[in-house]
Amino acid sequence: MTSPSQAALTPPGTPEPGTGGLSAETGGAGGEPVGRSPGRLMWLRFRRDRVGVVSACVVLFFFLVGLAAPLISAVYGKDPYTRYGQITPGLLYNGYPAGANGGVSGQFWFGLEPGLGRDVLMQLVYGIRSTLFLALAITVLSVLTAIVLGVSAGYFGGRTDYLLGRLIDLLMAFPQQLFFVAFVPVVGAAFVAPGDEMPTWLRATILIVVMWFLGWMALARLLRGQVLSLREREFVEAARISGASPARIIRRELLPNVVTPILVQATFMLPSFVTSIAGLSFLGVGLVEPTPDWGRMFAKAADYYHRDITYLFFPGVSMVVFIVAFNLLGDSVRDAFDPKKAR
Repeated sequence: MTSPSQAALTPPGTPEPGTGGLSAETGGAGGEPVGRSPGRLMWLRFRRDRVGVVSACVVLFFFLVGLAAPLISAVYGKDPYTRYGQITPGLLYNGYPAGANGGVSGQFWFGLEPGLGRDVLMQLVYGIRSTLFLALAITVLSVLTAIVLGVSAGYFGGRTDYLLGRLIDLLMAFPQQLFFVAFVPVVGAAFVAPGDEMPTWLRATILIVVMWFLGWMALARLLRGQVLSLREREFVEAARISGASPARIIRRELLPNVVTPILVQATFMLPSFVTSIAGLSFLGVGLVEPTPDWGRMFAKAADYYHRDITYLFFPGVSMVVFIVAFNLLGDSVRDAFDPKKAR
């Protein structure tokens, strides 16, 4: 903070120390400088990070593709379910695309799926749609749960902190991937009679519930530690003395000060859930036929890679690009909130 004597000797337009070279805006009465809010400073730092901006554009592109999947299908003239290779003679030969590079052509931009002959582009677009929005739902539920339980444990302390802490320790002791693989079929068997096929909406709901159940603990523990240090600060004590209720103190004093770890952790959680969903589908306990899914495309490609590696190329490259872009976005968001912390 600049003292009044230092401010008098500072030439106009000189950025204040600690702002990272971002000078104050003018716009007050008589052209007096107007301070920027922390949110605006964060946005300006993020906008200067080219890697972060490019990563954000890539991530936004994937979500737009998922949202616009029906529109892309209408414009492209194909869907992810029709078996074009079996309907039209000459497109498949012994179950493999007859054309070069997996049947890539002006009619099928990404080629044909071996075996069933479905359009790879539509499989990929709808696979992005289903996987990303499942991961987004799990991330939102996990973050909200972590905020409620982590902040409550840190603020109230005592028995509340002890009970929630032991619950977090217990859930973190579960091997998550093995639990996912074992528990998804068990939950499905409780709702579907033997011999009946599980509806897609129920399978998706089970995936969301099971992955949410074991996906919030790391963030909750982080928020608990942050709130434990914040609740003894002067501004929280002043709010408590003034008669503010615990709910108001948490909402107005504590939550604004833990926005940074929430956003940063959320940007790392979502791609982790994407790979977990794809892994479950690859193992056959996630989304199954005929629902398009990234992981199921990998599982199908594993059976045909020795004759048609093109089918693995497009989902593989797209998932690598998405995961790398989202992780780089998380790094950029962290650096924008905390510019003093080296990457």
